[in-house]
Amino acid sequence: MSARDTVLALNSGSSSLKFALFAREAGDAGQAAAAKPIVEGSASGIGRDDGRFVMQAADGSIHVDTARRFKTQTEVLAQIAAAFDEHALARPLAVGHRVVHGGPHLREHCVLTAQVRETLAASVHFAPLHIPPALGLIDEATKMFGNAKQIACFDTAFHRTLPDRASHFALPRRYAQQGVIRYGFHGLSYESLVRRLGASLPARAVFAHLGNGSSLCAVQDGVSIDTTMGMTPTGGVPMGTRTGDLDPGVLLHLMRTEQLDADALETLVNHESGLAGLSGGESQMQTLTERAQRGDADAALAVEAFTSAVRKTVGAYAALMGGIDMLVFTGGIGEHSAEVRERVCGELGFLGLRARETNGLAANVVTLRAEEEAQIAEHCRALLA
Repeated sequence: MSARDTVLALNSGSSSLKFALFAREAGDAGQAAAAKPIVEGSASGIGRDDGRFVMQAADGSIHVDTARRFKTQTEVLAQIAAAFDEHALARPLAVGHRVVHGGPHLREHCVLTAQVRETLAASVHFAPLHIPPALGLIDEATKMFGNAKQIACFDTAFHRTLPDRASHFALPRRYAQQGVIRYGFHGLSYESLVRRLGASLPARAVFAHLGNGSSLCAVQDGVSIDTTMGMTPTGGVPMGTRTGDLDPGVLLHLMRTEQLDADALETLVNHESGLAGLSGGESQMQTLTERAQRGDADAALAVEAFTSAVRKTVGAYAALMGGIDMLVFTGGIGEHSAEVRERVCGELGFLGLRARETNGLAANVVTLRAEEEAQIAEHCRALLA
C-alpha cells in the first residue's frame, strides 16, 4: 500500500501519544471500516523512565513492544517513522492531529495552512498546557513526513452546537466576545460514539467520557447541547489531578491568604487536586477502589466524590432533556471500571436506565471504546476528498 493510500492519526495526551495508520478510503463497509487500522500503537510514560512503545498490525504480522525513555512526543514521532521504515510501511498522504483546543477562531476540523498555524499559535493563552506541544508535534510531522498534508482535528468542534445558555458564563457579555465561553472537550471521542451508534442513537443520550480527564455531554438528536468542561479542560467533574468545577471564591481566598499567583494556581487546580488531592496523592481509579475496599477513608472519599458528581450530572441532563434514552460510558475508567459504572447507575433507576435487559426492555446503559484515532481518520478522508 503506497503513501497515496494511507492517513496517519496522531492522538496526543499529556504523557502519551497514540497513533494509527488507516487506509485512505473507507472501503465497501463504509464508515465502519475506519475502526480497522493497518497498524496502531502508542508510546506511554513520555518524560518518565518507564516509557514504552508498542505497535501492532491488524493481521498480526507486526508486533513491536519496546521499553524506552522518551523525553518528548517529537522523539516518539521519530520512533513511529523509524518503525514504519523498518516494516516497509509507506509514509502517509496526510497526518491528522488531535488538537485539544483551537481557541475561539478554530472550531472546525481543517487542513493546517500557514494561516491556521498562526491563528493556533495566537490562541496559546486559551490552553497554555495543550497548544504549545500540539504545535511542536505539528511542526515535527511537517518536517518528517514531507509532502503529507497536516490536518487539525479539534476536540472543541463537536460542541460548537452548544446553545448560548450553555456556552455563555454568567459574566459581562464583553468577555464572551473575547472568547471567554464554554468550549467543551473530548469532542473526537463523542463524535466517534455518534458515528458508531448510528441509527441506534436515540433522541436523548448522555455520553460519559471518564478517565484521567473526565467529562459528560448531553446529546440531543445527535448534537451536543451541554457539556461539563468549560473554557478549559479543568472544569466539570473532579478528575485525576484536576479540581473540576470550583467556587471561584476559593481561588480568590488562596490568592489573598497564600499569595498564589496564576502559575501556582494553575499547578494547584490542574496537577495537585482532584482524586489525587482528596486521596493524598493517588489518582488511579483502580488503585483507589482497591484501597477503599480495604477501608482507606481518603480513597473512599475520592471515589464517592467522583461517582456522585457523575451521577448528579446525569440527573441534571435528564432534567434538561426531559429524560434519558441511553447512557454511554467510554474512556479508561468508563470502559474498565464496573464498580464506577455501578456506583453511578445505582441510584438512577428512576430515570429508566437499565444496565441489563429488564422485563423485556433492552439495556440502555452502554459501554463503548472511544475511537478517537478512527474519528481523526474520518475527518482526514473528508478533507482529502
